[in-house]
Amino acid sequence: MTTDSATDSTATQTETVAHQHGYISDKDRYLQRMRRIEGQARGIAKMIDDEKYCIDILTQVSALTRALQGVATGLLDDHLKHCVLDAAKLGDDDAAIAKIQEASDAINRLVRS
Repeated sequence: MTTDSATDSTATQTETVAHQHGYISDKDRYLQRMRRIEGQARGIAKMIDDEKYCIDILTQVSALTRALQGVATGLLDDHLKHCVLDAAKLGDDDAAIAKIQEASDAINRLVRS
């Protein structure tokens, strides 16, 4: 019986190690988008340093905000399609409910921002 217990423990550890976050398949795309966003933020700082017109700066801040929201909604979509779905497929109701709650909390934070 100890062999079965050890096998179960190993299987659980393997599942934990093998689980990847939902965004992993798009990791390079997310990193590219974040580098672009980082460049936008540096551009806004330069505009302020160069004392550009307020409305022009606000327009760029708005574009930066939209870009960050795009990343956030993409990550949320990946979370729902992978993490939440995987938890539901495992049949662990508590884990699935916890993942759904995480998603709901993230949505609430995004809506408030």
